Amino acid sequence: MTDRPFEMPDYVIDRVMRKRGRLRVFERFEARETALVVIDMQRFYVADVPAAEAIVPVINTLAEGFRRKGALVVWVKMTAGRDGQSLWPLYHERFMQPGRAAQHRDQLSEGAEGHQLHGDLAVHQGDLLVHKHRFSAFLPTACDLHERLAHRGIRNVAIAGMLTNFCCETSARDAMMLDYRVAMVSDANAARYDDDHRAGFTTLYQSFGDVLTARELLDDVLV
Repeated sequence: MTDRPFEMPDYVIDRVMRKRGRLRVFERFEARETALVVIDMQRFYVADVPAAEAIVPVINTLAEGFRRKGALVVWVKMTAGRDGQSLWPLYHERFMQPGRAAQHRDQLSEGAEGHQLHGDLAVHQGDLLVHKHRFSAFLPTACDLHERLAHRGIRNVAIAGMLTNFCCETSARDAMMLDYRVAMVSDANAARYDDDHRAGFTTLYQSFGDVLTARELLDDVLV
């Protein structure tokens, strides 16, 4: 991925303006009803995607700003195996070669080094830590995040982490399907390739939520 800031393509903006007549879906997020959801920033994943390393400082800035305003910070970890058994057999058996599947399963099992969050992430006491065993953090059969956010009265979620076009976009879509108001943070998501990064944002923006920079979110939206 390049270091250029993400810019929404003109054709997407044109379509959005024809469809809803405004650039932003949501003007304000009340902090007490908002969560920053940081997805899969684990050692196993970050080591494989250089762009993910680069967003760590942005995520830390976001998390600090969310806490300061009274919003919730959530860290989501992929847990793909337990006791040597896959928690997602279809994915490991059909979408990966055996060696790769075993590595994914074992390195993303609790207790493995790869399962740990990246060491430079500023995780604080009072943050919420949840586990999932599918791409989406908002799939109730694979993660209890929705239940835990609903219990806290959370209505708005900002999505950060990796990969932009896989677990982050999938989580953002499912959150909107559950009636959360959603924003993806353009400079706090990472993908392997620029085209993948753009695809995640352009699809989300057309029908699922907003795409904002960290600064826009902290300065203009989160109140």
